[in-house]
Amino acid sequence: MSLPGSRRLQGVAFGLALAAATGTAFAQSAADRAVEAAKQYAGETLNITWEAGLQALDPLNHSGPIWEELTGVKINVVEIPINELFTKTIAEHRAGTGAYDMLNVVPAWMPDMIEAGVLEPLDSYVDKYGYREELQDIAPTYRDNQMTYGDQIYGLPDDGDVFLLYYRTDLFGNEANQAAFQEAYGYDLAPPKTWDEFYDISKFFTDSGGGDLYGSALILSPGLVHYLYEMRLRTAGGRFFDPESMDAQVNSDIAVAVLEDMVRQLDNMPPGAAGWGPIEVLNAWLAGELAMQIWWPPPGRWSAGYGVDTEALSWLPESTIAGNVGYALPPGGHPELAAGFALCVSSNSEKKELAYLFAQWLNSRDFSITRVTLPFALRDPFRTSHFNSDEYKALWPAAKDYLAALEDAAETGLLDLSIIDTFAYEESLTRAVVAALSGQDARSVLDQAAGEWNEITEEIGIDDQREAYLVWSSKPGAYPN
Repeated sequence: MSLPGSRRLQGVAFGLALAAATGTAFAQSAADRAVEAAKQYAGETLNITWEAGLQALDPLNHSGPIWEELTGVKINVVEIPINELFTKTIAEHRAGTGAYDMLNVVPAWMPDMIEAGVLEPLDSYVDKYGYREELQDIAPTYRDNQMTYGDQIYGLPDDGDVFLLYYRTDLFGNEANQAAFQEAYGYDLAPPKTWDEFYDISKFFTDSGGGDLYGSALILSPGLVHYLYEMRLRTAGGRFFDPESMDAQVNSDIAVAVLEDMVRQLDNMPPGAAGWGPIEVLNAWLAGELAMQIWWPPPGRWSAGYGVDTEALSWLPESTIAGNVGYALPPGGHPELAAGFALCVSSNSEKKELAYLFAQWLNSRDFSITRVTLPFALRDPFRTSHFNSDEYKALWPAAKDYLAALEDAAETGLLDLSIIDTFAYEESLTRAVVAALSGQDARSVLDQAAGEWNEITEEIGIDDQREAYLVWSSKPGAYPN
């Protein structure tokens, strides 16, 4: 999705103005070092992969044009749908064409890509261009979980994707609702800390909504529902594998109870919500039809009306709830770091150093703040300096509360499962969850999934997968402390 030429120029002007407004100063900074070093490559073109759609508006209409103006290096954005990004990146590497230079990689894909030789280690570049100290400004959950494999850096965490709970402050703060809820359930109406509380609150608002208001809706569609299940399994005390035998634990008593409760939560959701994806949840939320929902960070901005008048967001329905949205951690207090992106360098590239320099500049403390405040792209705050930005806090009245919630999430978030052939395990788990949401017995479908997981592990090799699992599970965001 790209904008006409006039809009493209407006995007460049907006980016330069925003950089000035946010106090961007390149002198003696990591951003400046990257720009100065890249000038020797003026006239070159970098090919970068990016998720197609709104995500790509960042390099197409903001970062790319500004970089070209600063360095003379052109950026060619290769837009790829998210469900094809992994396979096309792997296929290009195997073909050895060198068609891609800088890569956008979902962190959960890193083990597979590193084992396949797709990603270039970045430590030498980080040290050469003095970037190691600035990496400390990246929030620990992203830095400690999404940057390294073994002892080497392979990606620069670049997107604060994490689940947040959104709730209607006008409904939760209503005195009549507070009194009625206290009488019915014996405790105060407040953002739920547990899934039992989530159920109670959802039921309260659904029962009193008369069909115009439902208590909640969640993203339960195939391809995405595993994020919610992975989060819930671990906050309930469950594990994916026995670390010694590598037997699957996704059919443990805890795992079954979690899935049964996911089915129970449907009681208080709109008809058909068992198959809802992000757009259905978002539309119902903005229309004022839900008291609570769980999503990635963008609805925090869109609910308030920030940037929705831009051409790129013309598809969004008008928010009916602006000024009445609260932000909190999901029940369990450890939100899923669902997907996200890291900036990586292709090992096949003939322009590795230049690709790294562009990644360092994009990711830098000075320039990244202009990217995460773009109204028309989907990069979310991921640095401590983002959470503390006075400019960001001034974007809408509750922005400071939004950033505080994101900072809390960046301290407690849970890393997506990331081992060898993660896709195969997630596809099996998704089939089981979807089957249970469709009415099948939770234990039966999870028993089947556990059998499939064990077969996948045997095909990969128990010892090899154990090693990958131990690398992943040793990271601070793998399981709650």
